[in-house]
Amino acid sequence: MSAPDVASNHVGGCPAGGRPVPLSGPVFHTDPHQLYGQMRREHGPVVSVELPGGIPAWLVIGYRELHQVLSDPELFPRNVALWNQWPNIPPDWPLLPMVGQPMPSIYFTAGAEHRRHVTMVEPALEAVDPFELRRVTEELADRLIDLFCGRGEADLIAAFAEPLPVYAIGRIVGVADEDVPDLAWTMKALADGGADALTAHQRFGEHTQKLVAAKRSRPGNDVTTRMLQYPGQFTDEEYALDLMAILAAAHLTTADWIGNSVRLMLVQDRFAAAFGGGRNSIAQAMNEVLWDDVPSQILAGRWASRDTRLAEKVIRSGDMLLLGLAGANTDPHIRQNLDDRGHTAYTGNNAHFGFSYGEYRCPFPAQQIGEIIARTGLEVLLDRLPDIQLAVSEATLARRPSVFQGGMTSLPVRFTAVRPLGGLQ
Repeated sequence: MSAPDVASNHVGGCPAGGRPVPLSGPVFHTDPHQLYGQMRREHGPVVSVELPGGIPAWLVIGYRELHQVLSDPELFPRNVALWNQWPNIPPDWPLLPMVGQPMPSIYFTAGAEHRRHVTMVEPALEAVDPFELRRVTEELADRLIDLFCGRGEADLIAAFAEPLPVYAIGRIVGVADEDVPDLAWTMKALADGGADALTAHQRFGEHTQKLVAAKRSRPGNDVTTRMLQYPGQFTDEEYALDLMAILAAAHLTTADWIGNSVRLMLVQDRFAAAFGGGRNSIAQAMNEVLWDDVPSQILAGRWASRDTRLAEKVIRSGDMLLLGLAGANTDPHIRQNLDDRGHTAYTGNNAHFGFSYGEYRCPFPAQQIGEIIARTGLEVLLDRLPDIQLAVSEATLARRPSVFQGGMTSLPVRFTAVRPLGGLQ
């Protein structure tokens, strides 16, 4: 693709005279599919948007256009150093931890340097024993359910969906259980992009630095130890940053995968079999969520390496492209029989962007780890509490106050109270 002539009145992600769509507001957090549909009708598959703080970007919500971006790492590299907005980014911008800065991390490097990190991280994740992970997840799920099963009601996000993944991932990475609650808070706060985001990011880094130091002195059968034993040359800073990427990518995405799957099964009658022991329905719901209610609805990002065009929009060198995974997954050009909320019945098709795509997609062993934790947790939950019902109107459910994550803030349910299993330590 050759570089086009670029109009001089184009400024960092928004053509002059254009009105960027703010990525905020109540519709964004209650019914984003309505917003994506409106964006598509008014702006097409590539939308000029504005992030909090007045920062411009392009949001790619067309399936074909997103595939094009993710398939061309030379034209659209994941290289935040290219960003033409750096002069306008204040040091306390709350979205900075999610957008990133140039740093020696698997998530914020490109090209050969990114691949160098992958060769160290992927084998450490591949060595996770799936049977042991399932056993650990079952134990943790039962322990969490024991804490609320006798009450007959619970908020499944706070009581189950959020703590389960971080405890399970903590076990395989080597995090001490006593550090997990604060670690979970840091990742949630930085993803939400609020006033605590920068403080949370700093504490998150302190946790992984502590973990690296602990595993240097006391190696174990865990991901961190295997990373440290890799024969390549990496600094402790690189190990700590890569652990931040692993933990952050795994925690809330898996938590929201669990929460969004439960919500789907509670509000759609066709999943009623799941509550009667129909475990195939769990897999169907999980896959449908990766299409229609993907946990990571937007990812940052890619940065244009030169002037170009995408869906007839002029993209300037250094412009940021946000990956609209949720919007692209529900693009009517590639989806059939969508209702007005962007939903359709399970199709068995796995060509979604739930794990992104291309060179920088979620590593396959990480996908497997997330799926084992989510599916095992859901199976244990529905085995223990088969008559769960939504305790509030579906319309009152709200999503996280995050530009990037698409999970629920809460999921109040009621069920027949049962006795705890007991005996779990």
